[in-house]
Order: sequence, then structure tokens, then C-alpha cells
Amino acid sequence: MNAEHSELLKEFTAEEVATLDEIIARHKGTPGGLIPVLEEAQVALGYLPASVQKRVAKGLNLPVSRVYGVVTFYSFFTMTPRGRHTIRVCLGTACYVRGGKALAEAIKKEVGISEGETTEDRRFTFESVRCLGACGLGPVVVINDDVHGRMKPSKLTEVLDLYS
Repeated sequence: MNAEHSELLKEFTAEEVATLDEIIARHKGTPGGLIPVLEEAQVALGYLPASVQKRVAKGLNLPVSRVYGVVTFYSFFTMTPRGRHTIRVCLGTACYVRGGKALAEAIKKEVGISEGETTEDRRFTFESVRCLGACGLGPVVVINDDVHGRMKPSKLTEVLDLYS
């Protein structure tokens, strides 16, 4: 077993590595195959750390710098583990003036992480966004695809308890 393979096995199971290899094999030699490989790999593995990027680069016969460039360019891709649930708090003007900033601070305190971070148990990832298009419901928190309008810090624990 080479060093690259054992590095992958520190983060992923043998089955997950086999899935990654199968994804790479399906797209090998296909023009424009890098982005589909990365998309499928992220869905299968949850994130794209350096070890996965190296494996993809080797499997597609590309420089690691090209894979890294694509991963860091597109906001869809992440190099760090994400939570099972993504909390997005709106900090657009309408939500901000209705208490969005206080809500963001309450979320940080409640889940114990800052914006852009994931809880150790991978339950939550916390992000702020500039507008969710639900200005009339502000302040708004979206967890996964569920919109929670007119949110108050006092309702936060009750709402977060819905997501285990």
C-alpha cells in the first residue's frame, strides 16, 4: 500500500476509496471530466481534501494544481468536512435591520462554531448569506432547504432541535 493510499484511508473507508476510484475510472479520458468527477466525489465523500485531489489528479493524468484550482474556484466544492445540516442566516439589509446580526451571534453561541465552520460531531455547518429572497419574512434562517422566517434568538434552540 503506497503512502497516498494510506493517507486516504485515514480519512475515508476502503469502500469510499473504491467508490472514488470507480468515479475516476468512469470519467478517465473524457474531455471535461474533471468537474463531474469532483462533483460525484464530493457527493460520495462529503468533501475534497488534498488526499482526494491528489488521487483525482493522478487518475485523470492532470496536475494537482489544476484540480486544486477548480476546487478552490467553485464555491460548490469544499475541502473541509461539512455538517449533516447547513444553517444559513441571512444578513441582507431587510434581515439585518430586523435582527439578523443578533440571530447570527445567537447561532454561533448555540452551536459553538463561527461562520464557515462545522461542529466537531458534523451535525451543523454555519454560513451567512447576503440575501435569501425572503425579505418579507426577515430575519430568515434556512436549515438545509427549510426556511424559518421571523426568527428570534429565543426560538433558535427549539428549531435546531428539529435537526439531529
